[in-house]
Amino acid sequence: MSNNRTIRASALALAVIGTLCAGQAAASGFQLREQSVKNLGKSGAGSIVGKDAAVVSLNPAAMVNLDKTTIQSDLTVIDLDAKFAGGGAILGNPGAPLTGNNGGDPGAPTLVPNMAVVFPMHGALEGLTLGASLGAPFGLSTDYDKNWVGRYRALESDVKTMDLTLSAALKLGDGVSIGAGFIWERAQATLSKGIDFGSAICAGSGNPLNCFNPAYPFKPQMLDGSLTVKGADNAIGYVVGAQIAPSDKLAIGVSYRSEIKHELKGTLDFVGVPALLGADPRFKDSDGGARLVTPSVTTVSVRYSVMDNFRLLADYQYTGWSSLHDVTIKRASGTVVGSEPFHWSNTSFYSLGAEYDLSPEFTLRAGVGKDKTPTNDTYRTPRLPDNDRTLYSVGASWNVSENLTLDAGYQYIGIKSPTVNLPVDAASGNTSTLVGKFTGHADLLGVSMQYRF
Repeated sequence: MSNNRTIRASALALAVIGTLCAGQAAASGFQLREQSVKNLGKSGAGSIVGKDAAVVSLNPAAMVNLDKTTIQSDLTVIDLDAKFAGGGAILGNPGAPLTGNNGGDPGAPTLVPNMAVVFPMHGALEGLTLGASLGAPFGLSTDYDKNWVGRYRALESDVKTMDLTLSAALKLGDGVSIGAGFIWERAQATLSKGIDFGSAICAGSGNPLNCFNPAYPFKPQMLDGSLTVKGADNAIGYVVGAQIAPSDKLAIGVSYRSEIKHELKGTLDFVGVPALLGADPRFKDSDGGARLVTPSVTTVSVRYSVMDNFRLLADYQYTGWSSLHDVTIKRASGTVVGSEPFHWSNTSFYSLGAEYDLSPEFTLRAGVGKDKTPTNDTYRTPRLPDNDRTLYSVGASWNVSENLTLDAGYQYIGIKSPTVNLPVDAASGNTSTLVGKFTGHADLLGVSMQYRF
């Protein structure tokens, strides 16, 4: 029973942690800031004080900036380009290196959709604005070659969150508004990693030295299989905000999005289990669960109109990644069988941007940003080739008519080269080391349509 608990705990812990730590995210950690293509084109500067329906989920108080019923749809493609150089060794014999290639490019282009609608009320409800949005605030997608050198740490990682946000804003007076929203969040995860069944057979033979005996028929890396973990959950949270515009030139906004706690429920499926291990309870398919917390996010935005056609913008965002201090693993019965630490830190994001109206029909924008990573050199895994990031963005809007606006934005994210230095951790099921370095960057391209009536 003890061995059974260990393998279930280790497998689910690695898979869930892999989910949280994978790399196809457009912000540090697994955060996404692609709710608005306008914001993309200025690196997020002024994100919660604009005339943009995306504020339904970012800062409900800013919905009062829209004086007509507004429907908005945003589509952003995220493409992570990453390469790994390094290797590792099998437990008990540092001279036996891991075989395999560098994994290829794990980040295929991924589409992130967002939609929002805002309804200003009239008559007896004048001053009240309602809104709804569907969006993806967190998510990732990476896929390494099945024979890469780090296959025992990560293969596929696919995580999706989808939020339905229902918000209301109230105008308290000239330039002052408050707002709040209810968030229903759906989280889904599919993760896989390689399993070295050859090492499991020789280690369980009664003499671990058999793993390195030339005459023994079963060797490490000779009988690879895989583990796939799937899980899902629904949970609720909230967002609150305020906006103050003391003059036509200046607007200041602040918002807080709560952390959302998930209890993922799913399955563990082993593939390629050799006949010799077919009766081993450690490698039986089973149910499992783990706790996942998406972090709180606090944002402050400023917009200042230098001239009627030229605006400067700034953003500061604080993300509470420390809520991911660990993942507690439970069996289907509810028994706690293990816990895996994250050691992630809270992070700060800064951005500056500008908008210039060429004419009533065309607006140009640009921005730069700095995004700190929650990871660190000691505990970073290959599922998140992440480090501190620098953002460079450009964008434009075309007011096709009084009712229709089209937007486009491009962002380049430079990622400081991260390292991984993972030791053997038999308690978590990792019987090999992995040491190396990633290089990479991300490209984001988005288009948006906003219709008012």
